[in-house]
Amino acid sequence: MAKKATGKSAGKSKSRKTGTAVASPRSGRPRSQDSMGDAFIKLLQSPLVAELVAVAATAALASLAEQGFTSGDEGSRGKRAGKAVKAAGKAAAAAVGRRLGTEIDEIRKAAKGGAKA
Repeated sequence: MAKKATGKSAGKSKSRKTGTAVASPRSGRPRSQDSMGDAFIKLLQSPLVAELVAVAATAALASLAEQGFTSGDEGSRGKRAGKAVKAAGKAAAAAVGRRLGTEIDEIRKAAKGGAKA
């Protein structure tokens, strides 16, 4: 288990640069972990991630609607529900894959166009 930085050790690490990380005052974690956490939060807040979540949810709902549920035997309904959820997950993953492929293609086209200009 790592030791927490004390007032003495934190003061020393500020005055001279060493290979050790300085603990963040707000969390006790090294600052590099705080910056990784902040970067991850920014990624989750990005428009692309929001769009991917929307695409996945739409595909999953469409898949569930295609399966349809009719009243019937309780045992078979549970099995159908499990299959429907599995199909919805596959549809969501496929939709996200297609959308990411489109994004990557657009980035590549822009990179080629930018290099020629």
